[in-house]
Amino acid sequence: MTDAPLCSPLRSIPAWAVLQRRLFDEIEEARRVFRDRYTLQDGRLRGVAEFIDRDGVDDLYEPFFNWPAFYLLGGDDQALSDAKRHWEGVTAQLAEAGMLTDEYENGYDWFHQGESLLMFAGICAADPTDAAFAERARRFAALYTDPVHGNYDAERNIIRSPHNGALGARVGLDDTVSPYAADREEMRPYGLPIQGLDGIRDWSDLAEPGNALRMAEEMQRRAAGDVAVNLASTSLAVNAWLYDGDEHAAAWVRRYVDGWMQRAAGGIMPDSVGPDGIPGSLQGGRWWGGHYGWAWPHGLHSVGMSALIGALNHALVTDDDIALDLVRTMLDAVLDEARPGSVADSTYSLRGGWMARLGDAAGEDGMLVPYRHGTEGWFDFGPLQLDLPLWLWWWSRSQADRARLEKAIAGLPASADPVAPFRDKEEAGHEAGWYSYLAGRLPDYPERALQMALGQVARRTAMMLGDHDDPDAAHLHFWQRVNPVVTEVLTQLVGGAPQVLYNGGLGHTALRYEDVDRNRPGLPQDVAALVHRLDDDGIGVTLVNTSVVHTRAVRLRGGRFGLDRIVSATAHVEDSSGYPGASGSYAAPRGAVSAIDVSCDDDLVIVLPPAHCADLDLSIARATGSPRHATGGAA
Repeated sequence: MTDAPLCSPLRSIPAWAVLQRRLFDEIEEARRVFRDRYTLQDGRLRGVAEFIDRDGVDDLYEPFFNWPAFYLLGGDDQALSDAKRHWEGVTAQLAEAGMLTDEYENGYDWFHQGESLLMFAGICAADPTDAAFAERARRFAALYTDPVHGNYDAERNIIRSPHNGALGARVGLDDTVSPYAADREEMRPYGLPIQGLDGIRDWSDLAEPGNALRMAEEMQRRAAGDVAVNLASTSLAVNAWLYDGDEHAAAWVRRYVDGWMQRAAGGIMPDSVGPDGIPGSLQGGRWWGGHYGWAWPHGLHSVGMSALIGALNHALVTDDDIALDLVRTMLDAVLDEARPGSVADSTYSLRGGWMARLGDAAGEDGMLVPYRHGTEGWFDFGPLQLDLPLWLWWWSRSQADRARLEKAIAGLPASADPVAPFRDKEEAGHEAGWYSYLAGRLPDYPERALQMALGQVARRTAMMLGDHDDPDAAHLHFWQRVNPVVTEVLTQLVGGAPQVLYNGGLGHTALRYEDVDRNRPGLPQDVAALVHRLDDDGIGVTLVNTSVVHTRAVRLRGGRFGLDRIVSATAHVEDSSGYPGASGSYAAPRGAVSAIDVSCDDDLVIVLPPAHCADLDLSIARATGSPRHATGGAA
């Protein structure tokens, strides 16, 4: 901590700072509209339909997934208190519907469980002093780290089924087997769930009742043993570990992820392990074919994200990035198969989202990579999603990972707008624009991105207020679609990090902030932050107090939950002894600018008088800290 003056007076307040503080304010206004319109006093969602199978738990948590993250960045106190209340209310709602046991999901795949986890893990990070959520974090983690609960087979080092949770390893994919028929139009784009069955070569073959039943029975039979998406379950153990460094939780993460690394053996990671502990034993020995695996339904989209989540969790508890190779080999494999083509002309199964994201550029050629692998090799070609290579580079800062990311960005259509007004439920999609800003190629990204984010808040609020005319307003996903809390751009600019990995990632940032006067996480009121440099040496960040009346104080600490530490800072400071000058002067006098170096032990407090800024170059000792949930004050 230092008392040295590390800030300078502003002659003009930067547009990005004004836009950022406006975005904080507008999100909070719109968030309250959502709360008052769609939730009950006890936090439940209004008008939830009856659940008819194992699916749907995630859909009730997802509308609030980033509310705790918004609070952690500097959102209103009530964003956290409301998030807690909604988690409690939705949990009670789901328990009454028979979907939860002891507050946790009975058992479903981790592609969806990971989506449910984001809100809970965010609350834990935002207020680790809350004893009730701390107890839940440890209890939920024990469902996997303690074999007595039936999810984890310690002898074979596997999670025992694709559907798992509070009831242990669940049998198959549902309690009853229903024919998997061709009339499931919403599943047609993904094709056959299992390839290579005699007499079932394409989707139309499922129109025959016998084939439809045989497909369903085979899906049920093969839904046993471990699958790749279960790697996301490591976030439960790491979330518990972040409270107190519990070695049992860390050891489980190390061993479980190490098991998948051994199965990959330096090549592409297989997507399933049979109940006997042998990779692919239920898939005829193939490395593909598991539930939510390489062949169905999303391939790299689900396998890659889960592997990355597991690898990052492994890296956090071990201080060793070796597990990231699980994802590097996947990216290298699909990049080796890349070919030119347009999204508009492709048959990519997730084509719709890319059509909306790219707009007119969807008709232009770019680089398409295969997402899936089946009996005829690689297939399902689409643009490479950027979250995977971006997170690899962000975590490692290695030149090889930067090269993968640059190649993926170069493969986008040339006319694609990196700041297009696009939204999806992951609240992501602008990775190329943010990285290009950091690389010095898109200097106006902060202003444009904040303008875009404000437009998204406006649109979602308009959809809420016009829900009586919306034919989709009765859909279970409606709440996710109109959630007005937009955090991607704030996470990038304030936190210096990509948006959270949506299927179960933890909320890493490059910097953590604390409002000194209110003893709570996040930026103080009126203060804006812009991370403008991320490299091996450290972080460049500018802090602006937009208030012309109030002095604000902000504490900075290292990111990745404290794995990184701020060890020194260089502030570029103007001599303001003559500021603001005499009233008869037409302009404020300018003082000389000098560099002031200060040392700190991951505790840098910056006091910002009204309309002042701090321009800081932070030296970061990477991977030298002890990661923990921050214990600063919370609402």
